[in-house]
Amino acid sequence: MKSTVETLSATRVRLAIEVPFDELRPSLQKAYREIGSQVNIPGFRRGKVPAAVIDQRIGRGAVLNEAVQEAIPAQIVAAVREHDVKTLGRPEVEITEFGDGEPLKFTAEVDVRPAIVLPDATGIKVTVEPVVVDDDAVVEQVVGLRERFATLKTVERAASDGDYVQIDLAASVNGAEVEGGSASNVSHEVGSGKLLPGLDEVLVGMSAGDSTTFETQLVGGEHAGEDATISVTVRSVKEKELPALDDDFAQLASEFDTLDDLRGDLRERLLRVVRMEKLYSARNEALKALIAATDVPAPESVVAEEVDSRKEAMREQLEGAGASWEDYLEAQSRTEEDIDSELTTSATEAVQVQLLLDAYADAEDISVSDDEFGHEIVHRAQRAGVAPQQYYDQLLRSGAGGVIYGDVRRGKTLSAILERVVIEDTNGERISLADLRAAAEDHDDHEGHDHD
Repeated sequence: MKSTVETLSATRVRLAIEVPFDELRPSLQKAYREIGSQVNIPGFRRGKVPAAVIDQRIGRGAVLNEAVQEAIPAQIVAAVREHDVKTLGRPEVEITEFGDGEPLKFTAEVDVRPAIVLPDATGIKVTVEPVVVDDDAVVEQVVGLRERFATLKTVERAASDGDYVQIDLAASVNGAEVEGGSASNVSHEVGSGKLLPGLDEVLVGMSAGDSTTFETQLVGGEHAGEDATISVTVRSVKEKELPALDDDFAQLASEFDTLDDLRGDLRERLLRVVRMEKLYSARNEALKALIAATDVPAPESVVAEEVDSRKEAMREQLEGAGASWEDYLEAQSRTEEDIDSELTTSATEAVQVQLLLDAYADAEDISVSDDEFGHEIVHRAQRAGVAPQQYYDQLLRSGAGGVIYGDVRRGKTLSAILERVVIEDTNGERISLADLRAAAEDHDDHEGHDHD
Protein backbone atom coordinates (compact mmCIF):
# COMPACT_ATOMS: atom_id res chain seq x y z
CA MET A 1 0.00 0.00 0.00
CA LYS A 2 1.26 3.47 -0.92
CA SER A 3 -0.26 6.65 0.42
CA THR A 4 0.24 10.40 0.42
CA VAL A 5 -1.44 13.11 2.47
CA GLU A 6 -2.46 16.54 1.20
CA THR A 7 -3.47 19.37 3.54
CA LEU A 8 -6.66 20.98 2.31
CA SER A 9 -7.16 23.34 5.25
CA ALA A 10 -6.23 23.70 8.91
CA THR A 11 -8.86 21.07 9.73
CA ARG A 12 -9.02 18.80 6.67
CA VAL A 13 -6.70 16.52 4.69
CA ARG A 14 -7.00 14.27 1.65
CA LEU A 15 -5.35 10.85 1.75
CA ALA A 16 -4.50 9.36 -1.64
CA ILE A 17 -4.12 5.59 -1.29
CA GLU A 18 -3.01 2.95 -3.79
CA VAL A 19 -3.39 -0.75 -2.94
CA PRO A 20 -1.81 -3.44 -5.19
CA PHE A 21 -4.31 -6.07 -6.30
CA ASP A 22 -2.36 -8.82 -4.51
CA GLU A 23 -2.96 -7.05 -1.17
CA LEU A 24 -6.70 -7.25 -1.84
CA ARG A 25 -6.72 -11.05 -2.12
CA PRO A 26 -7.55 -11.67 1.59
CA SER A 27 -10.53 -9.30 1.24
CA LEU A 28 -11.48 -11.02 -2.03
CA GLN A 29 -11.46 -14.45 -0.37
CA LYS A 30 -13.52 -13.11 2.51
CA ALA A 31 -16.02 -11.63 0.01
CA TYR A 32 -16.43 -15.03 -1.67
CA ARG A 33 -17.07 -16.63 1.74
CA GLU A 34 -19.59 -13.95 2.74
CA ILE A 35 -21.51 -14.14 -0.54
CA GLY A 36 -21.34 -17.93 -0.58
CA SER A 37 -22.90 -18.12 2.87
CA GLN A 38 -25.79 -15.90 1.82
CA VAL A 39 -26.84 -17.32 -1.54
CA ASN A 40 -28.82 -20.48 -2.17
CA ILE A 41 -27.59 -22.25 -5.35
CA PRO A 42 -29.02 -25.73 -6.16
CA GLY A 43 -26.43 -28.49 -5.86
CA PHE A 44 -24.24 -26.64 -3.35
CA ARG A 45 -24.42 -26.28 0.41
CA ARG A 46 -24.40 -22.76 1.83
CA GLY A 47 -20.83 -21.61 2.32
CA LYS A 48 -19.49 -24.31 -0.02
CA VAL A 49 -20.20 -22.59 -3.33
CA PRO A 50 -17.05 -22.49 -5.53
CA ALA A 51 -15.74 -19.07 -6.56
CA ALA A 52 -16.27 -19.84 -10.25
CA VAL A 53 -19.95 -20.59 -9.65
CA ILE A 54 -20.38 -17.34 -7.67
CA ASP A 55 -18.72 -15.44 -10.54
CA GLN A 56 -21.13 -17.09 -12.98
CA ARG A 57 -24.32 -16.73 -10.94
CA ILE A 58 -23.71 -13.53 -8.96
CA GLY A 59 -21.02 -11.84 -10.99
CA ARG A 60 -17.35 -11.13 -10.41
CA GLY A 61 -18.15 -7.42 -10.13
CA ALA A 62 -20.29 -7.95 -7.03
CA VAL A 63 -17.43 -9.86 -5.37
CA LEU A 64 -14.90 -7.18 -6.27
CA ASN A 65 -17.18 -4.47 -4.88
CA GLU A 66 -17.66 -6.42 -1.62
CA ALA A 67 -13.90 -6.89 -1.29
CA VAL A 68 -13.14 -3.22 -1.91
CA GLN A 69 -15.72 -2.04 0.64
CA GLU A 70 -14.24 -4.42 3.19
CA ALA A 71 -10.64 -3.39 2.47
CA ILE A 72 -10.98 0.39 2.35
CA PRO A 73 -11.48 1.06 6.12
CA ALA A 74 -8.38 -0.95 7.06
CA GLN A 75 -6.32 0.80 4.37
CA ILE A 76 -7.43 4.20 5.67
CA VAL A 77 -6.44 3.22 9.21
CA ALA A 78 -3.00 2.14 7.96
CA ALA A 79 -2.53 5.41 6.06
CA VAL A 80 -3.63 7.46 9.06
CA ARG A 81 -1.07 5.67 11.24
CA GLU A 82 1.66 6.05 8.64
CA HIS A 83 1.20 9.81 8.42
CA ASP A 84 0.25 10.31 12.09
CA VAL A 85 -2.99 12.01 11.15
CA LYS A 86 -5.35 12.74 14.07
CA THR A 87 -8.72 12.23 12.41
CA LEU A 88 -12.10 13.55 13.47
CA GLY A 89 -15.41 12.29 12.14
CA ARG A 90 -16.02 9.98 9.18
CA PRO A 91 -13.97 10.13 5.96
CA GLU A 92 -15.48 10.84 2.55
CA VAL A 93 -14.18 8.16 0.17
CA GLU A 94 -13.96 8.33 -3.62
CA ILE A 95 -12.63 5.42 -5.70
CA THR A 96 -10.60 6.93 -8.54
CA GLU A 97 -9.33 3.77 -10.29
CA PHE A 98 -10.02 0.07 -9.97
CA GLY A 99 -10.33 -2.93 -12.24
CA ASP A 100 -10.07 -6.68 -11.90
CA GLY A 101 -6.39 -7.46 -11.37
CA GLU A 102 -5.50 -3.78 -11.23
CA PRO A 103 -4.44 -1.67 -8.19
CA LEU A 104 -7.17 0.01 -6.16
CA LYS A 105 -6.75 3.77 -6.08
CA PHE A 106 -8.95 5.95 -3.93
CA THR A 107 -8.96 9.17 -1.92
CA ALA A 108 -10.30 9.76 1.58
CA GLU A 109 -11.02 13.30 2.75
CA VAL A 110 -11.31 13.58 6.50
CA ASP A 111 -11.37 16.28 9.15
CA VAL A 112 -8.38 16.36 11.45
CA ARG A 113 -7.46 17.93 14.74
CA PRO A 114 -5.83 21.27 13.93
CA ALA A 115 -2.39 22.21 15.13
CA ILE A 116 -2.98 24.54 18.07
CA VAL A 117 -0.43 26.92 19.56
CA LEU A 118 -1.39 26.77 23.22
CA PRO A 119 -1.41 30.04 25.16
CA ASP A 120 0.11 30.26 28.62
CA ALA A 121 -2.84 29.95 31.00
CA THR A 122 -1.03 31.99 33.65
CA GLY A 123 -1.47 35.01 31.38
CA ILE A 124 -5.24 34.63 31.33
CA LYS A 125 -7.28 36.75 33.74
CA VAL A 126 -11.05 36.48 34.15
CA THR A 127 -13.44 38.62 36.16
CA VAL A 128 -16.57 37.46 37.96
CA GLU A 129 -19.07 39.13 40.25
CA PRO A 130 -18.22 39.12 43.98
CA VAL A 131 -19.35 36.15 46.06
CA VAL A 132 -21.97 37.86 48.22
CA VAL A 133 -25.47 37.12 49.45
CA ASP A 134 -27.56 40.18 50.32
CA ASP A 135 -30.17 40.31 53.06
CA ASP A 136 -33.03 40.39 50.56
CA ALA A 137 -32.04 36.95 49.27
CA VAL A 138 -32.15 35.53 52.80
CA VAL A 139 -35.52 37.17 53.43
CA GLU A 140 -36.83 35.60 50.23
CA GLN A 141 -35.75 32.18 51.45
CA VAL A 142 -37.46 32.72 54.81
CA VAL A 143 -40.65 33.86 53.06
CA GLY A 144 -40.61 30.74 50.91
CA LEU A 145 -40.14 28.57 53.97
CA ARG A 146 -43.06 30.26 55.77
CA GLU A 147 -45.23 29.66 52.69
CA ARG A 148 -44.48 25.94 52.90
CA PHE A 149 -45.70 25.83 56.50
CA ALA A 150 -48.74 28.05 55.99
CA THR A 151 -52.20 26.80 56.98
CA LEU A 152 -55.61 27.56 55.46
CA LYS A 153 -58.42 28.94 57.65
CA THR A 154 -62.05 29.20 56.52
CA VAL A 155 -63.35 32.79 56.67
CA GLU A 156 -66.83 34.31 56.38
CA ARG A 157 -66.05 37.07 53.91
CA ALA A 158 -65.62 37.76 50.21
CA ALA A 159 -62.59 36.31 48.44
CA SER A 160 -59.59 38.43 47.54
CA ASP A 161 -56.26 37.81 45.82
CA GLY A 162 -54.19 35.24 47.70
CA ASP A 163 -57.19 33.45 49.20
CA TYR A 164 -57.99 29.83 48.43
CA VAL A 165 -61.49 28.90 47.29
CA GLN A 166 -63.31 25.63 46.75
CA ILE A 167 -65.37 26.01 43.57
CA ASP A 168 -67.61 24.12 41.13
CA LEU A 169 -67.18 24.85 37.42
CA ALA A 170 -69.27 24.03 34.35
CA ALA A 171 -68.66 25.07 30.73
CA SER A 172 -71.13 25.39 27.89
CA VAL A 173 -70.77 26.39 24.23
CA ASN A 174 -73.79 27.83 22.41
CA GLY A 175 -76.00 26.71 25.28
CA ALA A 176 -74.84 23.08 25.15
CA GLU A 177 -72.86 21.64 28.08
CA VAL A 178 -69.28 20.77 27.12
CA GLU A 179 -68.51 17.09 27.62
CA GLY A 180 -65.90 16.80 30.34
CA GLY A 181 -66.22 20.54 31.00
CA SER A 182 -67.47 20.26 34.58
CA ALA A 183 -65.48 19.95 37.80
CA SER A 184 -66.56 19.91 41.44
CA ASN A 185 -64.86 21.04 44.63
CA VAL A 186 -61.78 22.38 42.87
CA SER A 187 -59.20 24.12 45.09
CA HIS A 188 -57.86 27.30 43.52
CA GLU A 189 -55.68 30.20 44.66
CA VAL A 190 -57.34 33.46 43.64
CA GLY A 191 -55.01 35.52 41.46
CA SER A 192 -52.74 32.61 40.51
CA GLY A 193 -54.02 32.47 36.93
CA LYS A 194 -53.73 28.68 36.95
CA LEU A 195 -57.22 27.91 35.65
CA LEU A 196 -59.39 29.67 33.07
CA PRO A 197 -58.68 33.17 31.77
CA GLY A 198 -61.05 35.62 33.47
CA LEU A 199 -61.82 33.33 36.42
CA ASP A 200 -59.73 35.21 39.00
CA GLU A 201 -61.37 38.51 38.11
CA VAL A 202 -64.89 37.21 38.87
CA LEU A 203 -63.84 35.34 42.02
CA VAL A 204 -62.64 38.52 43.73
CA GLY A 205 -65.61 39.71 45.81
CA MET A 206 -67.51 36.40 45.78
CA SER A 207 -68.41 34.69 49.06
CA ALA A 208 -69.31 31.11 49.96
CA GLY A 209 -72.60 30.18 48.28
CA ASP A 210 -72.32 32.82 45.54
CA SER A 211 -72.66 31.84 41.88
CA THR A 212 -72.04 33.71 38.64
CA THR A 213 -71.17 33.22 34.98
CA PHE A 214 -68.53 34.72 32.72
CA GLU A 215 -67.33 34.40 29.15
CA THR A 216 -63.92 33.01 28.25
CA GLN A 217 -62.07 31.12 25.54
CA LEU A 218 -61.41 27.42 26.12
CA VAL A 219 -57.76 26.42 25.93
CA GLY A 220 -58.07 22.64 25.55
CA GLY A 221 -60.25 19.80 24.33
CA GLU A 222 -62.31 19.59 21.18
CA HIS A 223 -63.67 23.12 21.76
CA ALA A 224 -60.21 24.69 22.20
CA GLY A 225 -60.22 28.28 20.95
CA GLU A 226 -64.01 28.60 21.11
CA ASP A 227 -65.91 31.09 23.27
CA ALA A 228 -67.66 29.46 26.21
CA THR A 229 -69.89 30.42 29.10
CA ILE A 230 -68.52 29.31 32.45
CA SER A 231 -70.69 29.02 35.54
CA VAL A 232 -68.83 29.13 38.85
CA THR A 233 -70.10 28.48 42.37
CA VAL A 234 -68.00 29.22 45.45
CA ARG A 235 -68.27 26.59 48.17
CA SER A 236 -65.84 28.10 50.67
CA VAL A 237 -63.26 30.85 51.10
CA LYS A 238 -60.05 30.25 53.03
CA GLU A 239 -57.25 32.61 53.86
CA LYS A 240 -53.65 31.62 54.22
CA GLU A 241 -52.17 32.00 57.67
CA LEU A 242 -48.40 32.23 57.88
CA PRO A 243 -46.66 30.99 61.04
CA ALA A 244 -45.19 33.62 63.33
CA LEU A 245 -41.57 34.41 62.56
CA ASP A 246 -39.93 33.30 65.81
CA ASP A 247 -37.83 30.56 67.35
CA ASP A 248 -40.83 28.19 67.40
CA PHE A 249 -41.04 28.52 63.62
CA ALA A 250 -37.31 27.75 63.32
CA GLN A 251 -37.84 24.55 65.31
CA LEU A 252 -40.89 23.65 63.20
CA ALA A 253 -39.22 24.23 59.84
CA SER A 254 -35.64 23.11 60.53
CA GLU A 255 -33.24 21.39 62.86
CA PHE A 256 -32.29 24.73 64.45
CA ASP A 257 -33.46 26.05 67.81
CA THR A 258 -33.41 29.76 66.98
CA LEU A 259 -34.50 31.94 64.09
CA ASP A 260 -31.03 33.49 63.93
CA ASP A 261 -29.45 30.07 63.48
CA LEU A 262 -31.96 29.26 60.72
CA ARG A 263 -31.20 32.53 58.92
CA GLY A 264 -27.47 31.82 59.23
CA ASP A 265 -27.90 28.37 57.68
CA LEU A 266 -29.97 29.78 54.81
CA ARG A 267 -27.26 32.37 54.16
CA GLU A 268 -24.58 29.66 54.08
CA ARG A 269 -26.65 27.58 51.66
CA LEU A 270 -27.07 30.58 49.39
CA LEU A 271 -23.34 31.27 49.58
CA ARG A 272 -22.59 27.72 48.45
CA VAL A 273 -24.90 28.18 45.48
CA VAL A 274 -23.33 31.54 44.60
CA ARG A 275 -19.80 30.13 44.87
CA MET A 276 -20.76 27.27 42.59
CA GLU A 277 -22.20 29.74 40.08
CA LYS A 278 -18.96 31.74 40.22
CA LEU A 279 -16.96 28.56 39.61
CA TYR A 280 -18.97 27.86 36.47
CA SER A 281 -18.69 31.49 35.43
CA ALA A 282 -14.91 31.50 35.93
CA ARG A 283 -14.61 28.26 33.97
CA ASN A 284 -16.67 29.59 31.06
CA GLU A 285 -14.87 32.93 30.95
CA ALA A 286 -11.46 31.23 31.09
CA LEU A 287 -12.38 28.95 28.18
CA LYS A 288 -13.64 31.91 26.14
CA ALA A 289 -10.40 33.78 26.80
CA LEU A 290 -8.26 30.77 25.86
CA ILE A 291 -10.24 30.17 22.67
CA ALA A 292 -9.90 33.85 21.75
CA ALA A 293 -6.16 33.76 22.42
CA THR A 294 -5.73 30.61 20.34
CA ASP A 295 -8.16 31.11 17.45
CA VAL A 296 -9.08 27.41 17.37
CA PRO A 297 -10.58 26.39 14.00
CA ALA A 298 -13.59 24.07 14.18
CA PRO A 299 -13.91 21.33 11.51
CA GLU A 300 -17.13 21.89 9.54
CA SER A 301 -18.22 18.26 9.34
CA VAL A 302 -17.69 17.73 13.08
CA VAL A 303 -19.75 20.83 13.84
CA ALA A 304 -22.44 19.66 11.40
CA GLU A 305 -22.63 16.26 13.14
CA GLU A 306 -22.94 17.98 16.51
CA VAL A 307 -25.72 20.23 15.20
CA ASP A 308 -27.61 17.22 13.83
CA SER A 309 -27.21 15.40 17.14
CA ARG A 310 -28.52 18.37 19.14
CA LYS A 311 -31.43 18.94 16.81
CA GLU A 312 -32.38 15.26 17.00
CA ALA A 313 -32.28 15.46 20.81
CA MET A 314 -34.60 18.48 20.67
CA ARG A 315 -37.03 16.60 18.43
CA GLU A 316 -37.06 13.60 20.77
CA GLN A 317 -37.75 15.85 23.77
CA LEU A 318 -40.63 17.52 21.94
CA GLU A 319 -42.08 14.18 20.89
CA GLY A 320 -41.79 12.96 24.48
CA ALA A 321 -43.78 16.01 25.57
CA GLY A 322 -46.40 15.35 22.90
CA ALA A 323 -45.41 18.33 20.73
CA SER A 324 -44.20 18.50 17.17
CA TRP A 325 -41.21 20.32 15.72
CA GLU A 326 -43.54 22.57 13.72
CA ASP A 327 -45.57 23.45 16.84
CA TYR A 328 -42.36 24.39 18.65
CA LEU A 329 -41.19 26.68 15.85
CA GLU A 330 -44.58 28.38 15.70
CA ALA A 331 -44.81 28.83 19.47
CA GLN A 332 -41.30 30.34 19.58
CA SER A 333 -41.93 32.50 16.47
CA ARG A 334 -38.71 31.14 14.97
CA THR A 335 -37.67 29.48 11.75
CA GLU A 336 -35.62 26.35 11.27
CA GLU A 337 -32.83 28.60 9.98
CA ASP A 338 -32.86 30.45 13.31
CA ILE A 339 -32.49 27.18 15.20
CA ASP A 340 -29.72 25.98 12.87
CA SER A 341 -27.83 29.24 13.33
CA GLU A 342 -28.03 29.09 17.13
CA LEU A 343 -27.11 25.41 17.23
CA THR A 344 -24.19 25.99 14.87
CA THR A 345 -22.83 28.75 17.10
CA SER A 346 -23.09 26.69 20.29
CA ALA A 347 -21.80 23.51 18.59
CA THR A 348 -18.82 25.39 17.18
CA GLU A 349 -17.93 26.65 20.65
CA ALA A 350 -18.28 23.15 22.11
CA VAL A 351 -16.03 21.63 19.42
CA GLN A 352 -13.45 24.38 19.92
CA VAL A 353 -13.39 23.69 23.66
CA GLN A 354 -12.90 19.96 23.10
CA LEU A 355 -10.07 20.53 20.64
CA LEU A 356 -8.36 23.01 22.98
CA LEU A 357 -8.59 20.75 26.02
CA ASP A 358 -7.43 17.71 24.04
CA ALA A 359 -4.41 19.70 22.85
CA TYR A 360 -3.54 20.70 26.42
CA ALA A 361 -4.05 17.12 27.60
CA ASP A 362 -1.68 15.81 24.91
CA ALA A 363 0.91 18.51 25.62
CA GLU A 364 0.87 17.82 29.35
CA ASP A 365 0.47 14.05 29.05
CA ILE A 366 -2.71 13.95 31.14
CA SER A 367 -4.31 10.53 31.48
CA VAL A 368 -7.24 8.97 33.34
CA SER A 369 -6.71 6.29 35.96
CA ASP A 370 -8.93 3.24 36.33
CA ASP A 371 -10.26 4.66 39.61
CA GLU A 372 -11.15 7.99 37.98
CA PHE A 373 -12.87 6.26 35.09
CA GLY A 374 -14.73 3.93 37.46
CA HIS A 375 -15.86 6.85 39.63
CA GLU A 376 -17.33 8.58 36.57
CA ILE A 377 -19.12 5.37 35.55
CA VAL A 378 -20.67 5.08 39.02
CA HIS A 379 -21.69 8.76 38.96
CA ARG A 380 -23.35 8.48 35.55
CA ALA A 381 -25.04 5.22 36.48
CA GLN A 382 -26.56 6.87 39.55
CA ARG A 383 -27.87 9.74 37.43
CA ALA A 384 -29.32 7.27 34.94
CA GLY A 385 -30.90 5.21 37.74
CA VAL A 386 -29.19 1.94 36.79
CA ALA A 387 -26.63 -0.33 38.44
CA PRO A 388 -22.99 0.61 37.67
CA GLN A 389 -22.20 -2.80 36.18
CA GLN A 390 -25.27 -2.64 33.95
CA TYR A 391 -24.28 0.86 32.82
CA TYR A 392 -20.72 -0.30 32.11
CA ASP A 393 -21.95 -3.30 30.12
CA GLN A 394 -24.13 -0.98 28.02
CA LEU A 395 -21.08 1.18 27.36
CA LEU A 396 -19.09 -1.79 26.13
CA ARG A 397 -21.89 -2.86 23.80
CA SER A 398 -22.32 0.64 22.37
CA GLY A 399 -18.61 1.35 22.14
CA ALA A 400 -19.09 4.67 23.96
CA GLY A 401 -16.43 4.09 26.60
CA GLY A 402 -13.96 6.25 24.70
CA VAL A 403 -16.37 9.17 24.81
CA ILE A 404 -16.60 9.04 28.60
CA TYR A 405 -12.83 8.60 28.89
CA GLY A 406 -12.40 11.74 26.77
CA ASP A 407 -14.87 13.67 28.94
CA VAL A 408 -13.05 12.73 32.14
CA ARG A 409 -9.67 13.57 30.61
CA ARG A 410 -10.91 16.99 29.49
CA GLY A 411 -12.34 17.62 32.95
CA LYS A 412 -8.96 16.89 34.56
CA THR A 413 -7.27 19.09 32.00
CA LEU A 414 -9.64 21.98 32.62
CA SER A 415 -9.05 21.75 36.37
CA ALA A 416 -5.30 21.91 35.80
CA ILE A 417 -5.67 24.95 33.53
CA LEU A 418 -7.96 26.79 35.94
CA GLU A 419 -5.35 26.43 38.69
CA ARG A 420 -3.15 28.80 36.64
CA VAL A 421 -5.79 31.29 35.54
CA VAL A 422 -6.07 34.51 37.54
CA ILE A 423 -9.63 34.91 38.85
CA GLU A 424 -10.68 38.28 40.29
CA ASP A 425 -14.02 39.76 41.25
CA THR A 426 -15.20 43.13 40.02
CA ASN A 427 -13.77 44.73 43.19
CA GLY A 428 -10.30 43.59 42.15
CA GLU A 429 -10.02 40.94 44.86
CA ARG A 430 -8.38 37.63 43.96
CA ILE A 431 -10.71 34.64 44.23
CA SER A 432 -9.35 31.27 45.24
CA LEU A 433 -10.32 28.52 42.83
CA ALA A 434 -9.79 25.96 45.59
CA ASP A 435 -12.40 27.71 47.76
CA LEU A 436 -14.89 27.87 44.91
CA ARG A 437 -14.36 24.22 44.06
CA ALA A 438 -14.65 23.13 47.71
CA ALA A 439 -17.89 25.11 47.99
CA ALA A 440 -19.24 23.47 44.85
CA GLU A 441 -18.38 20.01 46.18
CA ASP A 442 -19.89 20.95 49.55
CA HIS A 443 -23.05 22.01 47.71
CA ASP A 444 -23.19 18.66 45.91
CA ASP A 445 -22.77 16.83 49.23
CA HIS A 446 -25.63 18.79 50.78
CA GLU A 447 -27.82 18.18 47.75
CA GLY A 448 -27.14 14.45 48.11
CA HIS A 449 -28.01 14.47 51.81
CA ASP A 450 -31.18 16.48 51.18
CA HIS A 451 -32.18 14.00 48.50
CA ASP A 452 -31.58 11.10 50.84
